[in-house]
Amino acid sequence: MFRLLKYVLGGSFLIVAGLFWLAYLSPRPPLTIDPATLAGDGSQINYCELPILDGSGLTASDIPKGNTPDCGYAQFPLPVLRDCTEPLSEGADDIRGLWRAIAGARTGHIERVEQCGERVVVTAAGLIHDYGPNSTGGLNTNDTEGNVLFTAGGKDFCMRTSASMIWEEKILNFYVFGWGPKVVRRYRDGEFLIWEYADGSVNKMERLCKLPETHIVPRPRGPRYKLF
Repeated sequence: MFRLLKYVLGGSFLIVAGLFWLAYLSPRPPLTIDPATLAGDGSQINYCELPILDGSGLTASDIPKGNTPDCGYAQFPLPVLRDCTEPLSEGADDIRGLWRAIAGARTGHIERVEQCGERVVVTAAGLIHDYGPNSTGGLNTNDTEGNVLFTAGGKDFCMRTSASMIWEEKILNFYVFGWGPKVVRRYRDGEFLIWEYADGSVNKMERLCKLPETHIVPRPRGPRYKLF
């Protein structure tokens, strides 16, 4: 009985250690985003003037995949799909724009949603989540969660993430790893956007035309325990 317990505890420890290594210590995803996107200033754009998707320019698959540098961008970047004019895919609702939560547990949260063809990019709080066909990576988002658990040697360590964004009955659903549980939902409610987050909160969002100055540089997130 003692030997069995030892094996169970040992196996459990190895599983937990492996998951921790995968989430926080494994190599970070390669930065596939166009450097000009990160270098640009996305705060100067009027987000009530949405791009015309008439097929006259680039398609979604022509544009490099966007993802989060390290544990967060330094300033609000340019739109990833700014040169894309591919019409939205069949079954997709148009939720493009800049949105601010005005009700719910995440009140005050601001995010930018881009769409072009089958592609969707959500940029908020230092993070860039990009799903769909592109020129430099796979379909699923492949980046980080942004909350810094600890720092070591001057380097931030945050959890890796991957998800798909699938349109189902005009609802944009996020699935962990593309095949896991549904964790986030976004959908229109009249002139508002509803964002159901993984913590169970339901947040009502209003459209903004300009990014507030307080959101140009993202606030540091996470406990940031300093190891050395």
